[in-house]
Amino acid sequence: MSRGQEEKIQIAASILSADFSRLGEQVTQALEAGVRWIHVDIMDGHFVPNLSMGSQVVRSLRPIADKFNALLHVHLMVEEPEQYLADFMRAGADSVSVHIETCPHLHRTIQEIRALGARSGVALNPATPLLALQEILSEVDFVLIMSVEPGFGGQEFIPSSLDKILRLRRVLTERGLDQVLIAVDGGIHSQTAGPVAEAGATVLVAGSAIFNDHGSVANNLRELRAAIGKGKT
Repeated sequence: MSRGQEEKIQIAASILSADFSRLGEQVTQALEAGVRWIHVDIMDGHFVPNLSMGSQVVRSLRPIADKFNALLHVHLMVEEPEQYLADFMRAGADSVSVHIETCPHLHRTIQEIRALGARSGVALNPATPLLALQEILSEVDFVLIMSVEPGFGGQEFIPSSLDKILRLRRVLTERGLDQVLIAVDGGIHSQTAGPVAEAGATVLVAGSAIFNDHGSVANNLRELRAAIGKGKT
């Protein structure tokens, strides 16, 4: 991987793995260490078997993100995501991803996200084929590849995700859509970050690898960046 490629890769800090008793402190530490993308997972207990936070968390993080000119990304792992778009926009979300599995009228949903002033993304579960994206790729700002089953942090990376990333990168290049970001979410740590970046991902979503008890947030991010820099498939 060239130096230029490495610099284009972003690490998104997923707050699902943070200590919520000191969420603001940990997010600030990640931003001070150079993160410019904060990833907020929203779960409804229906589409995925877990419940998480709501728009009030996004609202509370907005002033912190503004100090560092950082993006707040909302990943809606919910049924009928259209019902929640305006609320999260008002709370301060910069970008929103919705799951293709929950959107029977995906073009309409993506158009609504854009009309509300946010960047739009579409997320795919591990078993959802890339073919499902063919008609929407030119309409989105990024694709979020789930490399674990959505719903819980700390899961192991699904190895077949690497081939999925490679194939998506090839499709985007062939269609002249290299501006579309490929984000990868799940099981990202120092052993997987390099291969994922080498496969063509441009945003690596990491949670437990950043927010853990084994090292400081800054040191953990240094390890991830080092892994990206020397990553080989």
